Amino acid sequence: MEKAKEAVSNPSNTGIKFGTDGWRAIIGDQFTFDNVALVAQAYAQYLLEHQGRRVVVGYDTRFLANRFAQRAAEVLAANGLQVYLARSYLPTPVLSFAVKHLQADGGVMITASHNPAEYLGFKIKGSYGGAATPALVAEVEKHLGAEPKKASAAVHSFDVRKDYYNFLAQQLDMEALRNYSGVMYHDSLGGAGAGWLAGFVKHAGLKLELRELHAVPDPMFYGVNPEPIPQNQFTLMTVLKAEEDPTFAAVNDGDADRIGAVLAGGINFNSHQIFAVLLKHLHHKGLSGRVVKTFSTSKIIDKLAHKLGLELLVTPIGFKYITDEMLKGGVLIGGEESGGIGVAGHIPERDGIFNALLLLEAVIHTGKSLGQQFAEIEAEVGFKHAYDRIDLHLPSMEQLKQVMEKVQTPHPIAAQQVSGSENLDGIKWLFNDTGWLLFRASGTEPVLRIYCEAQDEKTVKAVLAEARKLVGL
Repeated sequence: MEKAKEAVSNPSNTGIKFGTDGWRAIIGDQFTFDNVALVAQAYAQYLLEHQGRRVVVGYDTRFLANRFAQRAAEVLAANGLQVYLARSYLPTPVLSFAVKHLQADGGVMITASHNPAEYLGFKIKGSYGGAATPALVAEVEKHLGAEPKKASAAVHSFDVRKDYYNFLAQQLDMEALRNYSGVMYHDSLGGAGAGWLAGFVKHAGLKLELRELHAVPDPMFYGVNPEPIPQNQFTLMTVLKAEEDPTFAAVNDGDADRIGAVLAGGINFNSHQIFAVLLKHLHHKGLSGRVVKTFSTSKIIDKLAHKLGLELLVTPIGFKYITDEMLKGGVLIGGEESGGIGVAGHIPERDGIFNALLLLEAVIHTGKSLGQQFAEIEAEVGFKHAYDRIDLHLPSMEQLKQVMEKVQTPHPIAAQQVSGSENLDGIKWLFNDTGWLLFRASGTEPVLRIYCEAQDEKTVKAVLAEARKLVGL
């Protein structure tokens, strides 16, 4: 007991550290009810310092997520805040919408997003209905270690499903969607997006035949990590092999803020391709503004933005940096390599449900499959896109640091000549105008992420293989 008290009194002993999007840890190890209470108390003190009065709390489909959410809500309420707790699981973007819709001063989402099933996390949302900015998180972290208050106080419930659906309908071409009678698939991977796209189809009275996979919530995510990338989409890719264009499948991560896609024939359609198609589609709808992308996102976005006469801004990796720019105003679209995309007119947040509907809208408007649309973009900008990424686990943070020092000086690799480097977030080796290689260290665990874009898949594989040898893994 004495050790526990000591840890609470000293913030440096909590072991709680916020990453690119909240705090995440293994359930029962560091992610405990006591630690969730510590973070909730820190957030409560931040809200009270900024005259906050109302806060909303949501949760995903992970093990005990509802119980952890209840604990966070109780601590927030004990601090005198008016607290609203979701009646059931919901996607992170819906929680963000609820912050705005209920005129709250902030929000908490209990989720570990795309992390493996044994993880849970604590995401903070700003009053604007989006990811907490770095400055907001830094202020919350200052309060970590304060003893959680335990006074009994009321916790209210909320359900904004219909309001959220009506909000989406205001931003979509509902006439086009209602007249479309094709087929679309949706795979929630058993996460918080389960049933939400189907719910919109029913709510809006669409003729669309929506075929769902893994639509029943599953804390184990049907045996895969809930991230919409090829290695987690075997079942869906197998099913789509029998389909024909323009049918496609939208895939969401564990909390449905990210999107992936699979095309007819079982072909993966990655996040960079989705970003490019959505950018072109929004511009076609007559919308304009700045384009924001993270450091690890495709060069094709740069070229397409230039072709469309739109200003481009590159940020460090993490959607919170895109949120910063969206809050400044004038952003048409902002996206990242991991499938998180935010668009003008919506909340300053990634939304995998809304983006799935925008992709469908793009197919209806053009009469062309997503693959055909992207091929036209490649031809239009004169750039062929191939991409992949590998994550390498090292024994320690010290070895990770040593590896990063080793790759600071670029040199030719896998027959690719290096024209320069950039170090906005990690170290990126530039291959003239044909692609790039990025080495980036995780800030919270000994993991080295290596990203590569080139003109064809063969080159990408060769570069990544050589990069792996270079770092000795």
